[in-house]
Amino acid sequence: MQPNIEIYTWRTCPFCIRAKALLKTKGVEFTEYSIDGDEDARAEMSKRANGKRSLPQIFIDDAHIGGCDDLHDLDAHDKLDSLLGIA
Repeated sequence: MQPNIEIYTWRTCPFCIRAKALLKTKGVEFTEYSIDGDEDARAEMSKRANGKRSLPQIFIDDAHIGGCDDLHDLDAHDKLDSLLGIA
């Protein structure tokens, strides 16, 4: 069963685009919250992300993963697939 994957983004953010591309190559579905200019949504994201305001911010089953570099680091260390429910 695939976990619930959520990603907060800005549409033109290169790090957001890169993180989504990695998730797409893994073949997983995710919910994207495009929060361009929405300070209320950004405040909610920041609350969930332990005060972080940079984008993207990624959550898997409500666990805060971090940003784009954190996602790619997990993949580089062969830890991402198990979080994503990929055998």
